[in-house]
Amino acid sequence: MNPQYLLYKVTEELQNTIRKFKNSGEMKILSELRQRARYILAPILWATFVVYIAYHTFQGDRGLIAFWQLHGQVAEAKQIHQVLSANKERLQKQVNLLNPTSLNADMLEERVRIMLGYSKPGETIIIIK
Repeated sequence: MNPQYLLYKVTEELQNTIRKFKNSGEMKILSELRQRARYILAPILWATFVVYIAYHTFQGDRGLIAFWQLHGQVAEAKQIHQVLSANKERLQKQVNLLNPTSLNADMLEERVRIMLGYSKPGETIIIIK
């Protein structure tokens, strides 16, 4: 047999197979899927992206929920700071009154009575804490 003839026959057979495949519904289905995938895939990807962004807007280390919690902690810390600052001021005033350079006799007498339990005759001491 002639090699050119064999090549011609194989090519013809291959072309017939391709025609049968194209004429069958399989090729139409594949091309239809490709066309529809363009219209379906893009909206699905965008929707996934939007859901991802929306989720991480609320959740996570830097989300709104974490921001609200952190904001509450800051407000609580400010309140504690105010209470401690007022307490510090009160204690600082007491220390200044007991300072040896500017000793207040009334403050010294009050501290002696409280710390040592001294009292004048006929006095009743009531300690309120």
